[in-house]
Amino acid sequence: MESERAASDTEMDEREVQEDDEETQLLRDRFRLSAISIVEAEAKKSEVQVAEPIVACISDLAFNYADLKFVRVLGFIEEHLARDLELFAHHAGRKLVNTEDVILAAHRNDKLAVSLRAFCNDLKAKEPQSERKRKKASRREDKATTSAIQIDDL
Repeated sequence: MESERAASDTEMDEREVQEDDEETQLLRDRFRLSAISIVEAEAKKSEVQVAEPIVACISDLAFNYADLKFVRVLGFIEEHLARDLELFAHHAGRKLVNTEDVILAAHRNDKLAVSLRAFCNDLKAKEPQSERKRKKASRREDKATTSAIQIDDL
């Protein structure tokens, strides 16, 4: 049973990697087409010719540079977001990060905060009434949480 589950998980991981690779390739192709159209327009204005391999090389370099910058930005955001969430929970006297902390972290982006609130409300609405009552009675430390994770003390 465990081996079947592990094999199934491995297959799902491989499928996800393949889908990511396909999406990356599609994005790279679109990026290359955009680069080609820009180069052709500029070459026409300047009355010069640019070889296709040069354009392909430049577009690949630009794509890789943009991808690297994106990965760095994501890492920076993840690091700071995690720290902010920990601090919000700690400030509220809790050891658990809850949905209110996540919404608070998004306070500078109104559209994101509204979307997160709507998503949270949808989740609360879909939760069976009996579970909500049971949770309400057992919650002492935090009234606002619908999902939480444990964090270490700061």
